[in-house]
Amino acid sequence: MSEQAVKPRGKRVYFESYGCASNRFDLEVMLALLLEAGFVVTDDAEAADILLINTCAVKTPTESRMLERIRVLSLLGKPLIIAGCLPKINLPAVRKVTKGRAVMLDPYSVHRVLEAVEHAETHKGERIIFSEKPTVKLAQPKIRTNKIVEIVQISEGCTGACAYCCVRFARGKLFSYPKSLILERIKRAVSEGVREVWVTSQDSGAYGMDIGTNLAELLREIVEIDGEFFVRVGMMNPKNAMRILNPLIEAYKDRKIFKFLHIPLQSGDNGVLRLMNRPYTVEDFMEIVNSFRREIPQITIATDIICGFPGESREAFERTLKVLEEIKPDVVNVSKFFPRPGTPAKRMRQVPYEEVKARSRAGSKLALKLSLERNRLWVGWEGRILIDEKGTGDSWIGRNFAYKPVVVRGGGGDLLGKFLRVRVVEAHETYLEAEVLDRYGD
Repeated sequence: MSEQAVKPRGKRVYFESYGCASNRFDLEVMLALLLEAGFVVTDDAEAADILLINTCAVKTPTESRMLERIRVLSLLGKPLIIAGCLPKINLPAVRKVTKGRAVMLDPYSVHRVLEAVEHAETHKGERIIFSEKPTVKLAQPKIRTNKIVEIVQISEGCTGACAYCCVRFARGKLFSYPKSLILERIKRAVSEGVREVWVTSQDSGAYGMDIGTNLAELLREIVEIDGEFFVRVGMMNPKNAMRILNPLIEAYKDRKIFKFLHIPLQSGDNGVLRLMNRPYTVEDFMEIVNSFRREIPQITIATDIICGFPGESREAFERTLKVLEEIKPDVVNVSKFFPRPGTPAKRMRQVPYEEVKARSRAGSKLALKLSLERNRLWVGWEGRILIDEKGTGDSWIGRNFAYKPVVVRGGGGDLLGKFLRVRVVEAHETYLEAEVLDRYGD
């Protein structure tokens, strides 16, 4: 975002943002409020009047990275706003780094960013701005950091209490936004040229449980909106996907829904799932994946596993690998277990870290093997992709109907938001490579 694209006068704000799509949604709300107030965005932290860092704290290495970035930004001696999950998850660690010279916002309080800025500028000292209840963020102004992608947070929080998860301390219990506001936001975005809509939440499958509706019903109404656009549905936990499985599969069959399912396994051992307080079984997970693939054979399956959770034996971990070998997901996000503040898992007997690392290496090796195997099935495929991202050099990244990343080179001009007809010529572990057959108009 250039300074020329916003108001030419006013104080300059520099931002960094990390984490999930919901965090990016929060950033877009905060930036919109700042721009409306006359601030100018700059990519030069030293030239800025205000510094904003939107943090993630889902894992210990991520938290460490956030604290280091906060330390570096603090050294600039400028008013500093720290938003995102970290202040709520580990406030003492943040305060130790900032030494009483920052304003903290929790995810419930992004609409109070101007209040935070005012305090940071006038009082110089620390202030903690946490809200007791979530606000309906969809009612707030919002910008797009990618002009063709509209991120739509459909709910805050979740219904779970996973033994390892600290995000629930920051995001809270499920709070679904009104369906009418979601639909209104998407209609407006599509009318403004958006091609891709990200429906996101901590657990998209939980949407509506508190307001008498569900994700399948929401998707059915979204695809009725006029326009040429596609919907990427965010992660959903198996328990809530099972609850609406058949109507969800039917909703996914619509051409406007990317055939992409992100469903975390976490462990292929039912005993470990119980220790994790994950309320489903491996058999439930398999039923969801097999049911989707039976009805939508080319669907992209993304999943997550945690290596070295307390109580996970070597045999239990081998069962996880066996499940992955059987279902052959397209994407596996492999995480080492790290104990997080305030979680039950932190009090459990830990697996030795060297063993955790060994399991992570084995899981990552298998994940890349399976991903390449699945991607090779697409070599020779011809079809349409939507360019939604600029790659390196002269490359562009597009998505096909199954949300597979497809890299093309050249093409001339700005291809963002354009449709191309391509032929996949090569498969890599994390993307497909294609040649352009035809370029569509808008």
